[in-house]
Amino acid sequence: MGFRDVIESRILVGDGAIGTLLYQDGMEGCFEEYNVTAPDQIRAVHQQYIDAGADLIQTNTYAANSLKLSRYRLEQQTEAINRQAVRIAKEVAPEDVFVFATIGGIGNAFQNEFDVDEMRQSLEEQASTLLNEDVDGFLLETFYDLEELTLLIEFLRERTDKPIIAQVSMGDIGVLQGGVKLEDGLKQIEKAGADVAGVNCRMGPHHMLQSLEEVPLLDHAHLSVYPNASLPNVRDGRFFYQSNPAYFKEMTKPLVGEGVRLIGGCCGTTPEHVRSVREAVDVAGLTPITEKNVQKRQGQPVAMDAAPRQDEPIPEITKTRTSVIVELDPPKSLSLIPSFMEGAEVLAKAGADAVTLADNSLASARIDNFSLGMRMKQETSARPLLHLACRDRNMIGLQSHLLGLHAAGIHDILTITGDPAKVGDFPGASSVFDMSSQHLMKLVNQLNEGVSFSGKDIGEKTSFSVAAAFNANARRLDREVLRLEKKIEAGADYFMSQPVYSPERFQEIYEATKHLPVPIFIGIMPLVSARNAEFLHHEVPGISLTDEVRDRMAAVAGDREASEREGLAMAKDLLDAAQEYFNGIYLITPFLRYQMTAELTAYALNKEYDNEMTVQ
Repeated sequence: MGFRDVIESRILVGDGAIGTLLYQDGMEGCFEEYNVTAPDQIRAVHQQYIDAGADLIQTNTYAANSLKLSRYRLEQQTEAINRQAVRIAKEVAPEDVFVFATIGGIGNAFQNEFDVDEMRQSLEEQASTLLNEDVDGFLLETFYDLEELTLLIEFLRERTDKPIIAQVSMGDIGVLQGGVKLEDGLKQIEKAGADVAGVNCRMGPHHMLQSLEEVPLLDHAHLSVYPNASLPNVRDGRFFYQSNPAYFKEMTKPLVGEGVRLIGGCCGTTPEHVRSVREAVDVAGLTPITEKNVQKRQGQPVAMDAAPRQDEPIPEITKTRTSVIVELDPPKSLSLIPSFMEGAEVLAKAGADAVTLADNSLASARIDNFSLGMRMKQETSARPLLHLACRDRNMIGLQSHLLGLHAAGIHDILTITGDPAKVGDFPGASSVFDMSSQHLMKLVNQLNEGVSFSGKDIGEKTSFSVAAAFNANARRLDREVLRLEKKIEAGADYFMSQPVYSPERFQEIYEATKHLPVPIFIGIMPLVSARNAEFLHHEVPGISLTDEVRDRMAAVAGDREASEREGLAMAKDLLDAAQEYFNGIYLITPFLRYQMTAELTAYALNKEYDNEMTVQ
């Protein structure tokens, strides 16, 4: 009998984790490589699960795609590793045990390193290899990105009629990442063409059972669960999971009662867990249910609307007048805080709609911009706009930070990926990069809907206005505009560009971006010296100066006052040219010399400014 016939009539038991057993035996590194270098160990793992009573085993190919293998410089062996994994499993499995080729999700681990097309291509490449092997079906597991999973299902379904088991990983109980309800996600998986739709990884049996209580039986696909053994712990520097096979046996009956027809195990599970599930199914004579009463939790909180903002969203200002936002980089020295606060107040009086605070730009440690933003709100009339880099915080820290910003009444942010730590003054520091700026934009807008990164209700909708970075000096401006369009799809409300030093460039930018539905704040940064000009031109990514600009600064080299006057004069010329096309101006303050950007702010807004840098 084929898999589809069997699962119609009885409960099937899957295998457990492969990596867990290999890890327990002291094997580390790329577990998929062992298909080639240590096939006997992989063969032994399969045999243990078959002896424990598994009806279905999966090939050791979870991370055998070119992108994940590239971590170990094994991407050239992708095809060989996948083919060998199938051969090993087929050699071990008797006729009554199904062999399914496993493909694992990429997005959650590589969402910042590779774009969507690269990840899809890598998965399709692996799937194409496995399609040519003699397997009984496909098991797709640990996908946090629902779109990534459904696209792969559709790819396979167009090329084969073999059974497909597709399992997504939840962000929270009953919710997928992105706030999608588990029920809706499973229905999308079914619609894409999966024969079995389920959940695996991240949670143990208890929370998976709790999640499935709210999920009705699907129209055509059956349900599956592959829980983790428990939450991971660390002992002597090594991860381990609590051994609880008896608990798995106890949880099998209620899982079947929720409509599950395939039960296996994920991280931390062993042959003992599988044996316990087998015993529970056989001893109790468990059979599939065909009807189910869905249990709905009562009194679930619904996120309240955010309190009305006291300030006008920055993108709205540009609809009626010129808007100027000014960057004032947080200082590295505590002794400079008074000067920083004085500068913020001067800029506000000059007419700046917001003062932006970078987030350890160029990977150099500065005073925390959240703390300075709070002091700015309390001690000055300036409105803080905080840069938020993905480099220094993981997803937990980013969500916590954003909720703190909302609680503090700071609603204006610029999401950036951030410069890697190795370029800064702590080259030994680690870069986190749990996500890219584009992914962070999506999650910020999710918070604006009252939903956490993991899909959980946060009790109140946030009200962030999200800015995104724009490389206005890109050689291929058309490609950069495509990036802007993707950022708008992700939730960008407006753009802030890097400094532009060519008046002719403004028209080029305008023509390339005039179709965009959000405003652009054109970056202008006054130069302060010839050395400053050469550094920006040669060493700062994304900034390019014309020969004319560099020559003009070189002509006044060595004279600080003359250099500043020349820098201001050129910046005013740039302002005149930029304001012919854009209502948004983004002034970047060099070296805390806020008097320069205050003068430029007043100039952009047609205000008079005296030599003492106080607005008349």
